[in-house]
Amino acid sequence: MENNNITGIITIGHKMPEFEMEAYDPTKRAFTKFSLKDSLKTKKWTVMVYYPADFTFVCPTELADLADHHKELKDLGVNVVSVSSDTKFVHMAWRDTEKLLQNVNYLMLTDAEGKIAKKLGVYDENSSLPYRATIVINPEGIVVGIEVNMNNVGRNMGELVRKIKAFIHTYNNPSEVCPAKWEPGKKTLKPSEKLVGKVHENI
Repeated sequence: MENNNITGIITIGHKMPEFEMEAYDPTKRAFTKFSLKDSLKTKKWTVMVYYPADFTFVCPTELADLADHHKELKDLGVNVVSVSSDTKFVHMAWRDTEKLLQNVNYLMLTDAEGKIAKKLGVYDENSSLPYRATIVINPEGIVVGIEVNMNNVGRNMGELVRKIKAFIHTYNNPSEVCPAKWEPGKKTLKPSEKLVGKVHENI
């Protein structure tokens, strides 16, 4: 359910404002643009993987991990993009230079001056860089997931895939909830007064 944005910060349950960002497309070695509106028109999920900066150290390991899971996410109906405040020119140079990025085929977006990152509350004003933040937006444009790390700790994109599967399941089955470590095929829960104090017996 969409919540009203009282604080001015976009967070869980808020409608993500439409935006357009310049991007580098590694598959075409070409500059392009990414529009959230266009992504939502296709009824796809959108995952924005923010990272601090190109030509850094933890970042290429994360983007390589994301590349390893990109096909699976695409097959789930997800538009995957990476995002930093670097320009499309820097994205292109980094992709060409860093061997860890050789399998990166998703769009690399430019959030100029961190405008959207600031609205999401995932921008470090001290370093003028985005945090390591993963934003999950459902096909209706609602933010359903935000993960934020300090910039010295990388993420696990396999866990991102697991959570996306759970988000998709609960989106399609709104009366159900997914317990910890849930995977497709495992039991979900249907909250009711009968379940109170008896979760153990029902998983």
